[in-house]
Amino acid sequence: MADLLRRPMGQSGQVHAITPEAAGWEYVGFDLWRLAPGEVAQGRLEGREAILVLVEGRASVTAAGVDFGEMGERLSVFERIPPHALYAPPGSAWRAVATTDCVLALCTAPSPGGRPAQRLGPVGIALEDRGEGTNLRHIHNIAMEGRDVADRLLVTEVYTPGGHWSSYPPHRHDVDDFPNITYLEETYYHRLNPAQGFGIQRVFTDDLSLDQTMAVADHDVVLVPRGHHPCAAPHGIEMYYLNVMAGPRRNWRFALHPDFGFLG
Repeated sequence: MADLLRRPMGQSGQVHAITPEAAGWEYVGFDLWRLAPGEVAQGRLEGREAILVLVEGRASVTAAGVDFGEMGERLSVFERIPPHALYAPPGSAWRAVATTDCVLALCTAPSPGGRPAQRLGPVGIALEDRGEGTNLRHIHNIAMEGRDVADRLLVTEVYTPGGHWSSYPPHRHDVDDFPNITYLEETYYHRLNPAQGFGIQRVFTDDLSLDQTMAVADHDVVLVPRGHHPCAAPHGIEMYYLNVMAGPRRNWRFALHPDFGFLG
């Protein structure tokens, strides 16, 4: 298994280009641009649906021939206000022109098509709490199972306060056995506040045939092809991540690690 920690390719322009081929799996693609005002990100979706997320900043966006105008509101992801996002169907061209400093994520997965391009947020997205104690974190449900807005993609944002755990208790979704568990590949795009901090993420299987523990930095991406994948934010460091999941079916069903069932 290749290294699961992907550092950004630079500090501007397209800094992540994670194709299924590059990840060694079948479904999830993840691209990220860091743009200055006037800079452009664009592409065409061949056989893949996409959810575009304005992580930070503002941009004028068109997709599938629809002009969505200027999108984006938060200038820092840590403002915790709901993100602007949109769905683009396969076969469509898309283009984003930054009107401020801008961070744009493109989340993709295979799709038969048939859905229209449409806004997914900020309307319809609210900050929700999950967990308790030092397992408390805060969620923006951009496109999880309860929102019928995509064929394969599941996308969410998570804020983990300093000193807290997230994606915890350890759980996995790496077997296609619905309704007990579903196979979902997953990426984590990490941000940290302050940016010079670090976070921890471990990806491991029950038998430890896969076992990688990573110190993640601001703008890193972690691949989760299988196994459990908890995160931790050190005291004084707030952790944000944008999750992208996709698999044979658009359902999120998981199994807890057997040693942590008492926390379920």
